[in-house]
Amino acid sequence: MREIPGRRRRLGFLRRNGRPAQLEAALTCATEWRWPVLPGAGLKAAGGRGTRDQGCACPDPECAVPGAHPFDPGLLAASTDERMVRWWWTNRPTAPIVLATGGSAPCAVSLPAVAAARALVELDAMGMRLGPVIATPTRWSLLVAPYTLEQLGELLYAKDWVPSSLRFHGEGGYVMLPPSDAAGGQVRWERAPLPGSAAPWVPDVEALVDALVEASTSAPDGGSRLAY
Repeated sequence: MREIPGRRRRLGFLRRNGRPAQLEAALTCATEWRWPVLPGAGLKAAGGRGTRDQGCACPDPECAVPGAHPFDPGLLAASTDERMVRWWWTNRPTAPIVLATGGSAPCAVSLPAVAAARALVELDAMGMRLGPVIATPTRWSLLVAPYTLEQLGELLYAKDWVPSSLRFHGEGGYVMLPPSDAAGGQVRWERAPLPGSAAPWVPDVEALVDALVEASTSAPDGGSRLAY
């Protein structure tokens, strides 16, 4: 069945049952969908007023992706355990939500936002069924079924050229999940998962990669810039 843009019921995660949005979303991902998650580094507090500036809370003053990466704990700590998830977000209620991709969890393909919007239009016109799509102001990530490095290598080997702006998040990788904040802006659902207890459906990467490569190649910068 084709997914129609704008027709999905949105997952709000807005303090349902009195819980903060990040905790509610993290619990849904971990306990209902069985996606391993962990808190991201987040942004530094500014001036002790509870607000946040654009600096990463990690020790690296030149962090390339402020707030938008695991720090403490590291990525290997990602868990579906309800008690662990509650403990993390009770202690850090505004921490970003990081999904550890691969294994039993979805993988992802990300590309610059302009190219991604073009790709979604093309895929919709083809009648392609899409899974959840995560958006930041600069990059969008399409969730796909788990794949191995060998499968990905064979898939990309058949291409004449793959733009460097196209990124693959497989085993050992991660993506940010809504509702999260990083220096680049808010993380949101461009295509939200359908509500329900079952894990969201995701397509195979083979079904999408041609359109994503073409959209990245025809982007204004030719797909050669790895914009975050």
